[in-house]
Amino acid sequence: MAEAPPVVALFGATALGKSDVALELAGLLGADILVADSMQAYAGLPILTNQPGAEARSQTRYHLVAWATPQEEVSVARFSRRAHTVVDELLAAGTPVVVEGGSGLYLRAVLGDLGFGSPPDEARRHVLEDLWRRAPEELVAELRARAPDVAARIDLQNGRRVIRALESLDVRPAQTDRLWSGEGRHAYRLFALDPGHDRAALETRIDRRVDDMLARGALEEVAAARAAGPLSRTAVQAIGVRELCAVLDGELSPAEAATRMKTRTRALARRQLTWMRKLPDAVRIPVAGRSPEAVARDVLSLIG
Repeated sequence: MAEAPPVVALFGATALGKSDVALELAGLLGADILVADSMQAYAGLPILTNQPGAEARSQTRYHLVAWATPQEEVSVARFSRRAHTVVDELLAAGTPVVVEGGSGLYLRAVLGDLGFGSPPDEARRHVLEDLWRRAPEELVAELRARAPDVAARIDLQNGRRVIRALESLDVRPAQTDRLWSGEGRHAYRLFALDPGHDRAALETRIDRRVDDMLARGALEEVAAARAAGPLSRTAVQAIGVRELCAVLDGELSPAEAATRMKTRTRALARRQLTWMRKLPDAVRIPVAGRSPEAVARDVLSLIG
């Protein structure tokens, strides 16, 4: 039997059971789990960002969960530097790594080198943000002119992504093509959890997850985070933060907030499934109607 690669990555849509599969696989491999997700970085928002609970943490070690306050901004450049340090240290100690990815970009930040040599220039960022507010089509045109391959693969309606892509060109232009191809830093295998054609089942899981978050105290969680200080621009991007702040301010009812959270989460799942189709090196694993253990053993059979 061939030796398993030191890094095994799982990518899948939210609410698909990815975390449970990662935990099962980590147990089979004796691995630690690194979470490639910008929102699980936030301490103080464990319910809303679906961070691993005490039971999961008792079974394996998790990395890059709850390492920033909701008052801090989290960027892919900052995350990638931390992720590379964690992976390098674990592999040097002989510990395999299961990467649990809900963000295609953050997953690539772990597996490859996205070319962030230094933090982006803050003055230029403010200029870009101002230009996006006034004339977004100009930034889109610039990106298409300088990196048409990147422009073809990102959401050009998303100002943060367009600006981030332009910043990456300025930081290290020679590395631009690697931003989306994700050349590996270590040997790895990538698996995409495929829900099949039954998207209704996934939407039902999403609705149940949102209802469960609210029942477990997501509103109180957001209230406490906001009381600690102004929330950062990236923390506010977490699904549920803006909606629940509106509840606290009397602008929405809890039911209205729940509906909006479900709608945004379904849209996120659709984007994640689109990302899945853009991962040419990923092996798809069917998950519909299967237990996390069965899926994890499928993955194990393909890497061992």
